[in-house]
Amino acid sequence: MRLLIIEDEQALARAIADGLAAEGFVADVANDGAEGLWRALHEPYDVIVVDLMLPSLSGYEVVKRLRAARVWTPVLILTAKDGEYDEADALDLGADDYLSKPFSYVVLVARLRALLRRGAPARPAVLTADDLTLDPARRRCRRGHRDIDLTAREFALLEYLLRHPDEVISKTDLLCHVWDEHFDGDTNIVEVYVGYLRRKIDVPFDRRTIETVRGAGYRLRGGAR
Repeated sequence: MRLLIIEDEQALARAIADGLAAEGFVADVANDGAEGLWRALHEPYDVIVVDLMLPSLSGYEVVKRLRAARVWTPVLILTAKDGEYDEADALDLGADDYLSKPFSYVVLVARLRALLRRGAPARPAVLTADDLTLDPARRRCRRGHRDIDLTAREFALLEYLLRHPDEVISKTDLLCHVWDEHFDGDTNIVEVYVGYLRRKIDVPFDRRTIETVRGAGYRLRGGAR
């Protein structure tokens, strides 16, 4: 899943981004409120993490302007301001969750995944397609009673497809959400990783979960959000 981190402490922002990458997220970083707002308005993100005390625009103002522009991407406030009125103001302006610094990294990841689940109606913690299951929190993939070992990139690719069942997803969308905005390699990398996934989740079980839609992209059949 693709996240935007709006945080002016550059070392902290990079540490969070690197940690989330190990969990299968793709994280972009903006170091001031104006840049973060522009990115959030013009680029597709699944979750946004925002500090409150930012240069150029405060986190409050970023959230306020996002909601005024009818951008409903889930927002988690991550800040050193731990007063109850600070939290109430942020939530009233349209933030979805609030976490004070210093924070537990385990709790941060859990809250981000909770926001992802809330992003669409009836989105379960475990994603399924027939007897294929993917548990993002436990980093576990199974077909029936058989565990399937996936790399971090394979896991992220399957997770994104499972969160958009029966939709045709283009290579561009997959590169944006599973790789990152700076990827400038061969777009055929998507085909390569789809092939890896098929050999693990479909071929041994005589299934065809991931379909190629010629000229358009890929579609995962029968998933549940």
